[in-house]
Amino acid sequence: MIDTVRKTIEQVQTGRRTLGDVGKTIAGSTGATVLVLLLMFPVYWIITASFSQGAGLMSSEGLFADPSTYNLDAYRWVLFESNFVFEDGEVGKPGALFNSLIVVFVTVSVSLSVIIPGAYALSRRKFAGREKVLYGYVLFTQVGAGLSIATLVALYALFVNLGLSNNLLVLGLFYAAGAIPFNTWLLKTFMDNIPVSYEEAAIVDGASQWQVIREVILPLAKPGIAVVLIFTFLAGWNEFIIAQTLLQPENYTLSVELYALVDDYETPWTEFAAFAILFALPVAIIYFAAQNYVESGLSFGGMEG
Repeated sequence: MIDTVRKTIEQVQTGRRTLGDVGKTIAGSTGATVLVLLLMFPVYWIITASFSQGAGLMSSEGLFADPSTYNLDAYRWVLFESNFVFEDGEVGKPGALFNSLIVVFVTVSVSLSVIIPGAYALSRRKFAGREKVLYGYVLFTQVGAGLSIATLVALYALFVNLGLSNNLLVLGLFYAAGAIPFNTWLLKTFMDNIPVSYEEAAIVDGASQWQVIREVILPLAKPGIAVVLIFTFLAGWNEFIIAQTLLQPENYTLSVELYALVDDYETPWTEFAAFAILFALPVAIIYFAAQNYVESGLSFGGMEG
């Protein structure tokens, strides 16, 4: 920091930078810092609320709870008494966490098994109807979510008539079907940036088509696959409307179980805050663990902001 200030002063003294340029830089940095603080404030507030005593998000004296009352009671309740891990905290009865993991596993595994070969085929192969398939994928990426909500009643009636309304595996398949179009298009766009010459060189060296895919395409496509993995994970982990409509209490996922804590008269807000933080924690861990891959994948996939 000191070196930066010293360097800036030297640049102003030598005429390489003007005071106006320095002022713009300071104003921009200050504005960005204020924006980040505003965006992170709700996160900070909900974290402090989860450690507070009682059921309120605020103390009687202000917005924040009294730090002297901070404790882990809310987290103990979520982990050992609520339906987060085990149903009513009873070991042996899988709770909402297990239900969510089942849905996510089905969503991710089915999605990737279709997305990866589909993206490769659309990126590298020419076949009859290829453009129509691409146009169809674009269409579903734009209207898929809207159709899911608009046809919710019909979807519920269909699943009830087929006896599939309370099935976690079917719910995972439904999420996978919704995630495939967009993520296939995204990974296909990423694979378009992998030079064909790499494959040709491998084939010249005697590699089979499967070896080319396994040893050339997949390693180079890791950033794109990481992005797709996170997006499909989020599709199964965060979705609420369809899950609430189709599932019964014994099969509630974490998003629905979190909403079930809300009561018009006595909502346990500190427990709600702790539940929400633990619910969001896996997403944050996965993103930060794959941050470099994600940034690279979004950049090459044409989604850089």
